[in-house]
Amino acid sequence: MAWQPPIVVHRPSPGGGRRVTVRGQIVGLADNDTDLVEFLRRAGLEDADMILDDPHLVEWRGGRPHRWEAA
Repeated sequence: MAWQPPIVVHRPSPGGGRRVTVRGQIVGLADNDTDLVEFLRRAGLEDADMILDDPHLVEWRGGRPHRWEAA
């Protein structure tokens, strides 16, 4: 299996927001960066706001990073 960053922000859903997975586990549907940071904090990642643009840790799929509107 190919290596994948531990955090994946999936493509925007038709209703808006993006599903977020941490180490393969769904942690929620984020509507903005604040939601994303909170999900990551709950998953045990302190200072999550500092890693959102690190491609080694976070993969933004199917859309531009930090964009949350409906697909």
